[in-house]
Amino acid sequence: MKPFVPESEWTREFEPWPEEDFRRALVVAAHPDDETLGASGLVQHLHAAGTEVTLVVATDGEAAFPDADADERAQLGRTRREELVRSLEAQGLSGAELVWLGLPDSGLAEHVPELTDALRELAAGRDLLLLPWPEDPHPDHQAAGRAAVAAAPVTAHRWAYPIWLWHWVRPDAADVPWNLARSLSLSPAQRAAKAAGLREFVSQLKSGPRGEGPILPPEVLAHFDRPHETFFRVPPARSAPVGRFAELYAGSPDPWQVATSWYERRKRALLLAALPREHYGTVVEPGCGTGALTRELAGRCDRLLASDPVTDAVERTLLATAGSSSVSVHRGAAPEVLPGGPVDLVVFSELLYYLDDADLARTVERAVEALGPGGEIVAVHWRHWAPEAPRDGREAHRHLLDHPRLGVVVEHRDEEFLLHVLRRR
Repeated sequence: MKPFVPESEWTREFEPWPEEDFRRALVVAAHPDDETLGASGLVQHLHAAGTEVTLVVATDGEAAFPDADADERAQLGRTRREELVRSLEAQGLSGAELVWLGLPDSGLAEHVPELTDALRELAAGRDLLLLPWPEDPHPDHQAAGRAAVAAAPVTAHRWAYPIWLWHWVRPDAADVPWNLARSLSLSPAQRAAKAAGLREFVSQLKSGPRGEGPILPPEVLAHFDRPHETFFRVPPARSAPVGRFAELYAGSPDPWQVATSWYERRKRALLLAALPREHYGTVVEPGCGTGALTRELAGRCDRLLASDPVTDAVERTLLATAGSSSVSVHRGAAPEVLPGGPVDLVVFSELLYYLDDADLARTVERAVEALGPGGEIVAVHWRHWAPEAPRDGREAHRHLLDHPRLGVVVEHRDEEFLLHVLRRR
């Protein structure tokens, strides 16, 4: 038996859950009761906010007691389905759609392709997937979590709830992505509803048919009687696909309202005001988008090299900068699009957080190498987390701030975005 970590040792604190509006959520569970243990408060929160919630349960949990015979397992599976229905009613969640997949309990790892296909169909059009943490120390939780990640639309936020991590992993474990953890505070009413829901899982709270100990003894339940629930964001592992941005441009001439929104206009004004020099020689702007910033940068330099991986964006930037002989616009993506140098300014606006680890490291390094003596990088990024992005703006800027050959010249932080000007040492 694995040693367990008592609840009293879990004093670690996490950043608060980011308040976001979700229209349609898919909640994935490996077994009946996983979602109640790990995410009841959040699901209640979503349901109360008007989010359409579908709960899909991969197995019936029939193998909770391994020594049970076939008839006992079949009966336990039926019992656990009934318990979950009563639990949802006790939590005020009877309006949530419930989907049973009936895959083998304790055997999900052998059915990942089948599970992934089923979840992909159910996940279509969802903007939130709530899933078992893919690294939770239980093979069924791992399989369900990884299948859900593989099935998630690129436009969906993905959050994972751990279960056995609290019982079997130390709070100081170095291989857990604590930086991605966020906690949702629960109201007294939400905690009471969660407790009521857990009491319905009688089969898991009592001894097994041969006197086995309960699956959920008091020391395990203690981890789920907290005034908060903790979730790990599961960001994409790869750079955001160009096709996603092509879809956005195909659907709107200005997908991010860069010409009209106050956020975009204010951000551009602050970026331009933050540039230490009135005039630059050569400026490079990868990810130029519709060219709103490109047009204004053109008046501050002798030569501007703008690029974007989306053909529609390139065409709109060409239109926005028509008549400016100093601007060259072409199709291409970072890091390959960065020139060899020397250049005087590299502009990263809402770009770096869309890059995966390898692409980000190469992009930053190529930008630094391209800078001439005293050359500068200006970076401005939204502080929140786009579903397509492997990181948020804060993490993207950290890669620049930690670079040994860059020093901060200007820094601006507010609730919406981060802006830094860094100079090559």
